Amino acid sequence: MQGVLFDLDGVITDTAKFHFKAWSRLAKEKLNVELPKSFESDLKGISRLDSMNRILKFAGLEAQYSDAEVNQFAQAKNELYLNEISKLTQADILPGIENLLDELAANGVKLSVASASKNAPFILEKLGLRQQFDAIANPAKVNHGKPAPDIFIEAANQIHVDPEQCVGIEDAKAGVEAIKAAGATAVGVGSTMDLNEADVVVADTSKLTYAVLEEAFEKRTEG
Repeated sequence: MQGVLFDLDGVITDTAKFHFKAWSRLAKEKLNVELPKSFESDLKGISRLDSMNRILKFAGLEAQYSDAEVNQFAQAKNELYLNEISKLTQADILPGIENLLDELAANGVKLSVASASKNAPFILEKLGLRQQFDAIANPAKVNHGKPAPDIFIEAANQIHVDPEQCVGIEDAKAGVEAIKAAGATAVGVGSTMDLNEADVVVADTSKLTYAVLEEAFEKRTEG
């Protein structure tokens, strides 16, 4: 195991609630649409534009807006979201993550972020973790979002490690599929039912350790 590729939301910190709050407000104010709480899972782990298009499809409005207007909506949502996440602090780092980062660094493992969020650098700065990572993949540079493998391949490339020598950590089904498609070892965080394609699944981030990731890597590469 030479590299670990981290998803951000749900793995390093939990900003999903801020995303959905911003999407719900945008949908209400711009589209006059109420998003049900159950729709939150439909927007998990995908890009901003993909999320906007799913909302328009849900509302039956996908044919009513130009690409430029869809981009404007997505940007407006981002401004609402940035206002929310500007309040993040080190206290918002999920349990076990700081220890995991220290363990991986002590073992010479390169660390890269593979998130669909263009705000990853800002979020890591607010959490005080920016210097812990060797690289952050830029989602604007990849052609396809998760479940395509592009972002994880880019994250591995940024640390100059073959994806097959990496472990990826995800809390979303689309993310696990992307890790596997990239050829990396997949560690899922959360419900086994949702993440059954992962090589190993842990209940929450507090269970993530160097030993768990190394074991998952060895299990896949030897199996």
